[in-house]
Amino acid sequence: MPTALITGASAGLGAEFARQLAARGADLVLVARGAEALEALAAELRQKHGVAVEVLIADLSEAEEVERVAARFVDRSAPIDLLVNNAGFGLPLRFADNDIADEVRHLRVHVEATMRLMHAALRAMRGRGGRIINVASVAGFISRSTYSACKGWVIGFSRWANDEYARDGVTVTAVCPGFTHTSFHERMGLAAGEEGVPAIGWLDARDVVREALGDAARGKAVSVPSLRYKIAVALTRMLPRGFISRVARRGRM
Repeated sequence: MPTALITGASAGLGAEFARQLAARGADLVLVARGAEALEALAAELRQKHGVAVEVLIADLSEAEEVERVAARFVDRSAPIDLLVNNAGFGLPLRFADNDIADEVRHLRVHVEATMRLMHAALRAMRGRGGRIINVASVAGFISRSTYSACKGWVIGFSRWANDEYARDGVTVTAVCPGFTHTSFHERMGLAAGEEGVPAIGWLDARDVVREALGDAARGKAVSVPSLRYKIAVALTRMLPRGFISRVARRGRM
């Protein structure tokens, strides 16, 4: 059976990727900082689906720990067929008011760790095939502080890599959900309703992951789950940048 390595797997979209992939029979390597939640998820999936689940505890803001995760791709006796780069966190939008150390850590997790793990995965997958899913955001299509900039990088790099490595049998897909019901916002200290986003603007994590996996299987470079957000992304190409930036000051995606 195929094996998937998922970062940020202890909660949110990462945990949902793990559940849906395990339900399809995939073995898993789960990566996150929190051991308790990760071990609990691993036990749940082993019992429910009978799949093999490895647990790697790692803080992806630390280069040495990223390298430890990257080393897992070198094990040819248990190759990784799918990488899901999902680890991440948000910060308040006012860059100048944030601690610069937090901003640097944010950049390392969203960009550097993603790049390093993609590099390791591509070197292992070239020739035999594989898939990489990078969880980005519709925020990557607009201008909104460093979160938007990081996700814009993920989208652009995924587009290029999907074209470049198709000849080697590897697909790369940037998944760009909008507001999704997960613990992402709770970790930022935001209660339900504080984002100022109407109910119609929210997505269900199960639907996001289901559509993402389907688009990745089709080799799409960019996946924007749901029709409403496909329309929103199309509008970002037509509306004035200043207007989009004002609207974008609401919420985190």
